[in-house]
Amino acid sequence: MDLVISSLSGLFLLAGAFFIFAAGLGVLRLPDVFSRLHAAGMKDTMGSALTLIGLMFLGGFSLVSAKLLIIWALLWLTCSVATHSVARAAFLAGVRPVLVDRMEVGASSPAKASGRSDDLSAPTGADE
Repeated sequence: MDLVISSLSGLFLLAGAFFIFAAGLGVLRLPDVFSRLHAAGMKDTMGSALTLIGLMFLGGFSLVSAKLLIIWALLWLTCSVATHSVARAAFLAGVRPVLVDRMEVGASSPAKASGRSDDLSAPTGADE
């Protein structure tokens, strides 16, 4: 029975570590604030939850598990609210998400794929 609990605990801890590592890469590599907040939010909810579940299996049914459950519940409630608050503040400050058309994904530059110039204020030959 100890082998099963230790294996299950290790599985949850590894899954939590994977989510935390992947979210860290997402925060470093994603293009804008909103995508990075999504990665950070996934780390807060999934990574922390899986890690705490793994620790609950290691701790057994005791006061330690109850404390870990309370910590998880507080993280689950506060992290999503904090992520939403930061995203809303960024949006109200004028930060807009990076949007890419499906047709522009394969092109080297979004402006080249759509035929637009990078400077929208300058008139082009077709506008005159």
